[in-house]
Amino acid sequence: MALTPSTMVALGSPAPSFALPDTEGAIVSLDDPAYADARALLVVFMCNHCPYVIHVAEELARLGRELPTRGVAMFGINSNDAERYPADDAEAMTRERARRGYVFPYLIDADQTVARAYAAACTPDIFLFDAERKLAYRGELDDSRPGGAPPTGASLRAAIDAVSSGRAPAIPQVPSIGCNIKWK
Repeated sequence: MALTPSTMVALGSPAPSFALPDTEGAIVSLDDPAYADARALLVVFMCNHCPYVIHVAEELARLGRELPTRGVAMFGINSNDAERYPADDAEAMTRERARRGYVFPYLIDADQTVARAYAAACTPDIFLFDAERKLAYRGELDDSRPGGAPPTGASLRAAIDAVSSGRAPAIPQVPSIGCNIKWK
């Protein structure tokens, strides 16, 4: 495990489009008309085995259940090399999704092009886009870390509250930190 911070992409950057399969093979696209009226889009690069993702997994599941009622679409994307890290293959993702109760699409970025388009670096790496699909927040879920206080999602929740109300999230934003994406 290499402890890696997020790259902190420039605020205002457009959301890179994607069309990725979920663990059942259905293609989920950011350009789907179902997401056209979303107040915000939350894209989380995540995986199954990273201790940092495991630490926040229940909070991610909670957000996944809450956000649709607020008009926010959420996507989880696993970009890890599943051949070298079988704990992140489609079958393991299916089991993890069921175990955690993820209701958001948990997508497979097998060729890692989406992670590269987002300049994702770690798991979890969090990107929140406003209704115009401009990057409004990138950074930590909250200040909890494995072995410490339980996650609350405070940093991300404050950003979601701001964006869904038409305001800019607070500055400065703290980078997320976690395991590096397992590149091919």
